[in-house]
Amino acid sequence: MSVNFSLKGKIALVTGASYGIGFAIASGMAQAGATIVFNDIKQELVDKGLAAYKEAGIDAHGYVCDVTDEDAVNNLVATIEKEVGPIDILVNNAGIIKRIPMCEMTAAEFRQVIDVDLNAPFIVSKAVIPSMIKQGHGKIINICSMMSELGRETVSAYAAAKGGLKMLTRNICSEYGGYNIQCNGIGPGYIETPQTAPLREIQPDGSKHPFDQFIISKTPAARWLKPEELAGPAVFLASEASDAVNGHILYVDGGILAYIGKQPQ
Repeated sequence: MSVNFSLKGKIALVTGASYGIGFAIASGMAQAGATIVFNDIKQELVDKGLAAYKEAGIDAHGYVCDVTDEDAVNNLVATIEKEVGPIDILVNNAGIIKRIPMCEMTAAEFRQVIDVDLNAPFIVSKAVIPSMIKQGHGKIINICSMMSELGRETVSAYAAAKGGLKMLTRNICSEYGGYNIQCNGIGPGYIETPQTAPLREIQPDGSKHPFDQFIISKTPAARWLKPEELAGPAVFLASEASDAVNGHILYVDGGILAYIGKQPQ
């Protein structure tokens, strides 16, 4: 059975994977046998990522690339194919969020979020699909969000982008499933990362941060999730074990989307 989950001999490109969720997913894929390739927007971030992979015992390949730049992405994919090999697995992980009330957000700020979180997955997927067709197989995993399903204050651009990414996922499945290409999404819940650490700090009076209390009350698991808990679902969606799974969004959220919340006392 474990053979079906093996990624041995596969090359995986994980965008924006110098740290955080992307790093955790790439590390899990490496443990399953994949060769890891990642990018980031600055050399210093790529260098930081290479050092982190090396410390974890992973021989990764890092490149500088802005995934919103179509020419740069095409050059990146060509370089990877020349220096490492054809890409078997793509994880569209790179993303940003701007927490700004909608009526205070400029159109330029809205467009920037859409560009990184929706246009970039389109650009990178478009760059790797022709080679996947030639190989006769391919796996694309889009990192969606619970905001692919839900709205919340201050995240209008992010929710619009992630909702669009859900539908891009389904359309890639519809358009290229006949070429043995599976495109699925992962929708993470609230994850323990350095970026969310301030939201989990104990307050001066010893109480939990209000947002921490809110997330725990909305999560049946009653906790924040760890980045490495996304690795297993990602390996599944990247492996032959999921060859019949296509156009699906797998929410790894501790049960939030299934839960209406605790009844007031």
